[in-house]
Amino acid sequence: MSFSNSTLTLLVLIALGLAVLGVLFAIGNAGRRQGRAERSPLTGDEGVGVLIGRIDRLEKAARTLYATDKRQQVQIEAGVRRVGLIRYDAFDDVGGRLSFSCAMLDERGTGVVVTSINGRQETRVYAKPVQEGASSYNLSLEEEEAIRQAMADDQHEAVTTK
Repeated sequence: MSFSNSTLTLLVLIALGLAVLGVLFAIGNAGRRQGRAERSPLTGDEGVGVLIGRIDRLEKAARTLYATDKRQQVQIEAGVRRVGLIRYDAFDDVGGRLSFSCAMLDERGTGVVVTSINGRQETRVYAKPVQEGASSYNLSLEEEEAIRQAMADDQHEAVTTK
């Protein structure tokens, strides 16, 4: 089979054009693959660097969360978590159990016991500091009971009357 010179020239030009398109396509495709490789965390040295950076950021976030958790735990333990309330009649001639002693303590038994003594003519209020379930001040029986009640694990009975 023989082709004319003009047909052969046309076939050569088409082949060259297809070759140039193939080379351009290969160059463009290689550029896209290289871009994907840089974004992919699992290929090449740059991908390992990306993974290490992500791990470092995760470790930093975990340390920050741990520190925040510890601060919040300290705040929770320092808050009033244990309450004991005793209502009573401080005087025989005054009824209605209007006097009370209320212990408000943190998890370690530190806080305050507040006592209000209600009489016919006046009411007096006292506050005494409590450290680990005890006070450096003299405590009444009702104040001691309020502290004991607050420190008890079983707090089903929050208010006691005498």
